[in-house]
Amino acid sequence: MYGFINMCLKSLVVEKYGEETWEKLRLQAGVQDSFLTFEVYKDEITMQLVDKACKVLGVPADIVLREFGKYFFEFCKRSGYDHMLRTLGGNLYEFIENLDALHSYLSLSYQEMNAPSFRVEKNEDGSMHLHYYSDRRGLCHIVPGIIGAAALDFFNIEISMKIVNQTEEEERTGKKEHIVFLVTQNPLFPCKERNEFSSSSQCLVDTEKQIENQLNKEDLEKVKNANGDRGNSVCPVKKSHWKTLRGIITLGKGKLLRGFDPVYPKSLWIDTKTFCNGLPFHMVFDKELKVKQAGVSIQKIVPGLQTMGICLDQYFRIVHPEVPFTIASIQKFINSQFVFQTRREMMPESWRERPMLELRGQMMWMESLQCMLYLCSPLLRTLHELEERQMHIADIAPHDVTRDLILLNQQRLAEMELSSQLERKKEELRILSKHLEEEKKKTEALLYAMLPQHVANQLKEGKRVEAGEFKECTILFSDVVTFTNICAQCEPIQIVLMLNSMYLRFDRLTTVHDVYKVETIGDAYMVVGGVPVPVPTHAERVANFALGMIMAAKGVQNPVSGNPIQIRVGIHTGPVLAGVVGEKMPRYCLFGDTVNIASRMESHGVPSKIHLSSSAYQCLKYKNFEITERGEIEVKGKGKMHTYFLIRNKSATENEIMGRPMKDLDSGHESVHSFPECKTETVPSSHQPATQTQQKKDQIPTIAMKYVDGPTDAQNSLKRRNQMKAGDLTGQTCDSKSDGSLHGNQHADDGPRPPNQGRVKPAAEEPQNRNVRSNFCTLL
Repeated sequence: MYGFINMCLKSLVVEKYGEETWEKLRLQAGVQDSFLTFEVYKDEITMQLVDKACKVLGVPADIVLREFGKYFFEFCKRSGYDHMLRTLGGNLYEFIENLDALHSYLSLSYQEMNAPSFRVEKNEDGSMHLHYYSDRRGLCHIVPGIIGAAALDFFNIEISMKIVNQTEEEERTGKKEHIVFLVTQNPLFPCKERNEFSSSSQCLVDTEKQIENQLNKEDLEKVKNANGDRGNSVCPVKKSHWKTLRGIITLGKGKLLRGFDPVYPKSLWIDTKTFCNGLPFHMVFDKELKVKQAGVSIQKIVPGLQTMGICLDQYFRIVHPEVPFTIASIQKFINSQFVFQTRREMMPESWRERPMLELRGQMMWMESLQCMLYLCSPLLRTLHELEERQMHIADIAPHDVTRDLILLNQQRLAEMELSSQLERKKEELRILSKHLEEEKKKTEALLYAMLPQHVANQLKEGKRVEAGEFKECTILFSDVVTFTNICAQCEPIQIVLMLNSMYLRFDRLTTVHDVYKVETIGDAYMVVGGVPVPVPTHAERVANFALGMIMAAKGVQNPVSGNPIQIRVGIHTGPVLAGVVGEKMPRYCLFGDTVNIASRMESHGVPSKIHLSSSAYQCLKYKNFEITERGEIEVKGKGKMHTYFLIRNKSATENEIMGRPMKDLDSGHESVHSFPECKTETVPSSHQPATQTQQKKDQIPTIAMKYVDGPTDAQNSLKRRNQMKAGDLTGQTCDSKSDGSLHGNQHADDGPRPPNQGRVKPAAEEPQNRNVRSNFCTLL
């Protein structure tokens, strides 16, 4: 079938059921997404689409095909065939009768079209028998949809069609499905027209009586007979009562407009020679197919026809309709166009290498002579076909429109080829646009990973991103304990694999807690909460992220010792200035003393501990976190600072913190090592790529942790800022009573310790005063 059919089926599914249904149907059928109008596709593609449509939509095949038939009629109208369809006939009978002629015309454009054939018979009760012939089985239910839609649209008639007979006939080309439909119909009048008809019926009767008085009996009888014949038509033409009035009005000397009677001469005033020259391709044959007469041009091409009495089927075969070459078969399809093709073995030697000549025309049965007249002309579509047969325009009668058809179709074929090329280019452009959109999404995803989304969008639009001040945010720094010693004892690829494994886990946690990853420098990992989108729960998010980091780090192996790596985490809360720096490689940077203090919390931290500054503690102390006091420590450049350790979240489970699906037996304190991302992963000792096992671990479903950023949190944040005016950022200790420290309600052994008691010293391997350098500032 041509792509036009598959395009119509796709349009039906998309219009009525949506793009998703079509995509599902297409994938199940295993076919492409788009089709070209003039491209020929296998019938199996269409059959597969119909079959899958029945399964996906849960609708029987006959209903799907009937709906497709209705939609196909509308699709043809929208595609420019509206006027062509309307002019096929004045009623439904004529419309169906000329469908084969329409297919014959369309074959000029769709040369490989294998269209069905239709034959219609009138019944005495006003119904019709529609005979449908097709080489394709199982598509007969499309016919009621198409014919019913055409009857309603063009003739305002509702019809019902049911199958009364279904057989397979052995034709010359093989078995052909033959379906007989019984077509019954009822006129359908719009409400307005029906009311007008009933209200004016009396006026119509009075007018007819007046006209009857003016007409003689003979003319009146002709009018009644003519109207009576049309009134009993199987498919009456859609008309109003005013047309009935016009039909009985006299014109001139008593001659009726619709009471036409042809006048035939008493003898035929044309001689045989003129007739054979005027119709150079006609043939007359009797019931035994013996040739009685032939035109001069067909005699020239097929010299055997000059011998009268030869059988016509010896020189020609019927190409369309595909019926046996008998008078009975021809009479059955008397209203169809017949296409004859010459037999190669009966042609002269000069024609043996040329394509065979085809003739197209109509059959007329002459009852008085018991002979069949075949009025035809050469079936030629292009000048190329004319040249192939070594024929000329002069061989065709001047009155034959085949002359014009050849010349016009030559230009039409050129336009169709151009249209086909344009359609192919359009499809290529659509595919390229689709690929471009996919690449654009990948590029945007990469860009959004480097810059905040709103900042990236502004840069794409060519706008300048102004720096912004954030009055309160929480910054986290982390690093790997003894990272320098590990680097000295391992190959570079092992370090890369170790850091990559760790950072993949950390990156996943940024999605769980919706914090912004600022950058990574070596083993240092920097995260901020409340920037670039301010949220009241910034401290909670970063704290939970830090707890998740400690858990996730236990799943990465130290390539030197074989034990899980240890990380230090430092957190501080305070104001920052954020903006984009650079043009060649723009970076979203944070500036301010808050960045420096957060780095100091990390560098003065303890392995596998989360070190909090006083301001970070103030933000978390009422948020159901377990926090212990570390005491005062000496911080380079800041003097003495009172700091704390974050132990755990008392109201959240490890699954929630890690963004994992909740388990049925979740007690809130599962073992860290019971989950894939927390199992220790061995770092390869040789230069080998990452294994598929790691990729599977990274595909664990990520469930974002829920945070409530409501007014209460904003008010608490404002309260904390008022309490911090004493200068928490400089490391000065706040009064526990005034600050509402949670230690006042703790056990005696959990109370505050003197600054020098229980103070944890930084690890000896990592000196406190190391410089931490970043793209934003130098942290001293």
